[in-house]
Amino acid sequence: MIKGIGHIGIVVKEIEKSLATITKALGIPTPLIRDVREKQMKVALLVLNEIGLELIEDYSENGEFVQFVHDRGDAIHHFCLLTDNIEADIEALKKRGVEMADERPRIGLRGKKIAFTKPSALNGIPFELSEE
Repeated sequence: MIKGIGHIGIVVKEIEKSLATITKALGIPTPLIRDVREKQMKVALLVLNEIGLELIEDYSENGEFVQFVHDRGDAIHHFCLLTDNIEADIEALKKRGVEMADERPRIGLRGKKIAFTKPSALNGIPFELSEE
């Protein structure tokens, strides 16, 4: 069952620069940046109350987010909904006509099971399911 919002995913060109700007503006400490080398991505999570801002830098040549940041610059890419049963929620979404980019869960950047919808799910905005 979907439990709530986990984070807002923001794709950035330079994670260090973006984090410096955000943390200065909000007056909060800079979080740890994780380099997920096997996916050629860097990720950092800022937590404000119980909602996270997940910053992602894709430094591969033609990875998942390269074209997105090239076309739009630093921008919100998706929002994440927390679930306690990702497989059941994927099936429920599909029954409601939601197209899934991930038909089965996969392991995300933070080591949890995730699945993305296609952008058509919300008229151009994908969302992610993530196990708590």
